[in-house]
This record gives sequence, structure tokens and C-alpha cells, in this order.
Amino acid sequence: MDTNSKYDLREWKKKLANFERPRISKSVWQLVNSLGPFLILWGLAYWSLSISYGLTLLFALPAAGFLVRTFIIFHDCTHYSFFANRRTNEIVGIVLGFLTFCSYEQWKNSHAAHHAGNGNLEKRGVGDVWTMTLQEYERASKIKRFLYRTYRNPIVMFLIGPLYIFLIDYRFNRKGASKKEKLHVWLTNVTLVTILVMVGYTIGWKAFVLIELPIFYVASLLGVWLFYVQHQFEEGYFENNENWNYVEAALKGSSFYKLPKVLQWFSGNIGFHHVHHLNSRVPNYYLERAHKSDPLLQEVTTLTLWTSLKSLTFKLWDEQSKKFVGNRAIRVYLRRNRQAHHTKM
Repeated sequence: MDTNSKYDLREWKKKLANFERPRISKSVWQLVNSLGPFLILWGLAYWSLSISYGLTLLFALPAAGFLVRTFIIFHDCTHYSFFANRRTNEIVGIVLGFLTFCSYEQWKNSHAAHHAGNGNLEKRGVGDVWTMTLQEYERASKIKRFLYRTYRNPIVMFLIGPLYIFLIDYRFNRKGASKKEKLHVWLTNVTLVTILVMVGYTIGWKAFVLIELPIFYVASLLGVWLFYVQHQFEEGYFENNENWNYVEAALKGSSFYKLPKVLQWFSGNIGFHHVHHLNSRVPNYYLERAHKSDPLLQEVTTLTLWTSLKSLTFKLWDEQSKKFVGNRAIRVYLRRNRQAHHTKM
């Protein structure tokens, strides 16, 4: 396949069309084997409180894994890919949104913006990780640099950020939201508060927090990590609008996160992220099959659990080298440019 054909969206739409058709039996079974164990483990965690909190945490850890899997179903519903019927996707997505603390309409719209502008330097800021270029960072004020470094600090991003995003940030409307989205956010908030109050008064607030907090915290941390690592790797992709290409962004700017089978299952195959970005209408249970259907899909950047840890060191996108760079490269770049500036003076 020549380069032009390789990055032709219509060609890929044809290639992946056979994987777009969700099967009701597979979708329902995935709901059952994700929600069922989650609710059972939540119940066991509550039961174990009277025995040992250590035992409660043992139940909470796999429950967090099932919550991640449930979120992937929610995510598919926002793409209208989990069921063939649009309305069914909306109903199931809204209900699962209460478990994941997300407004269906808000997530759907912000995530659609992420897909539409992934890797486009002029469309950053909605539904993605804050990413500055090396050149932008050099021109930025000291305050903006400080805020950016703080945001990209692993402790902030993965230990504090997940709770902030799901418990605080998602509770408010984003700039430019439609009336429908704004209404949906507030209805979601009111419904969530109602559910939490009912559960809190039924089993006790202390019991609820001791169970829900570790489950939700671990699940949200894992979710943020999955989203981060699949777009923040060294040989990534960012281009100005005039040079940006949707397919190129999917194949170069989204990784294949090759996880052990058990983790692949819990993460709902989202590791085949390049396929998902090529065609978001492919349900998660067909992503691996689609990945294996074409050799070109197997040539994308592949990350493993071990190699993905390097992503923690990347801070800025270098427009010249077309790579993510870390603190050492940033210091060298800034020092060299300062010296060049003083020489000219």
C-alpha cells in the first residue's frame, strides 16, 4: 500500500466496516460479566467490614478492575458502538455513567472532540491531556511553566488528578457546552447525590466511604493511566492543522498497549487504541480481531507494561524532532537558546 492509500480514511472505513456491527449476545454478556462481579464484590466488601478491613481491600481491588471494564462499556456507548440501536446505547450509557460518576452527554461530546482533534496542535484542550510544545514552553511565563510542571508531575497526575477529574471537574459544565449537555450534567449531579444519600443512609456513611473510595480511586487511577499512556509516548504524533491527517494521527498518535491477557480483559481491549481511533464504531470486543485483520495495524508503536513506564518521563512535544522529550532535553534546549540569545546581544 502506498503512503497516500495508507492514510486514506475511506480505505480504512471499508477495511474495518465488517467489525462495526455489534452483536446483542456479546454486548449483553459483557454487561453481565462486568456489572455482575462488580456488584457481588461490592457486597462482599460490605460483608467483610465486620471481619477485617484488609479483607475488604482484597475485595475492593478486583472490584476496581471490573469498574474499569464497566467504564469501557460506558465509553463504547458514547460512541454508539456497543449496541446497534442508538437509543439503547444512550440508556445503558446514562445508567453506567452513575457508576462511573460521569455525565453521558458531557463525556460523549468532550471525547468526540478528542477523537476529532487527536494530535492536532490547534485543537488541543478538550478531552485530552494538557500538552505543550517545547517551543511554547520556552515562550511561556514563569507562572504558566510552574502550573504545567505541576500538572505533569506523576504524583499530581496519577495520585491526585483522578479524584479531581471524576469527583470535581466532571461536576461542572465545560466552556461552550450545549444546553442539552449543561442540563445533562446537572441532572447527573442531582441523581448521583440522591443515589449516594440513599446508599449512605442505608448502610452507613462510614461503611460506604471505606468501600467505595478505594474501589473508585484505583479504578480512576487506572483509567487515567490508560488514557495517558496511549497518546503520550516518545514517537507520538502532533501536527499543525494544515499538515494534520486523521488516519495518520490514529496510526502514529495512538499506541497499541500490549497487555497481559487478564489485564487486556479487564481494560476491555482498549489497548488496541489505534484501531479504536481509526474507527470508533468498532465495539471493544472486536478490536483485537480488527487489529489482526491487517498487517499495517500491527506496525504501529507497541508498548508493554515495562516500556510504557518511560512515558512518565515525557513532558513536552518537540516540533523539530517530532518526539516527546523529558526534563534533561528541556534543560539543554533552554540553555542552548539562552546562550545563543546572549551571543547575539
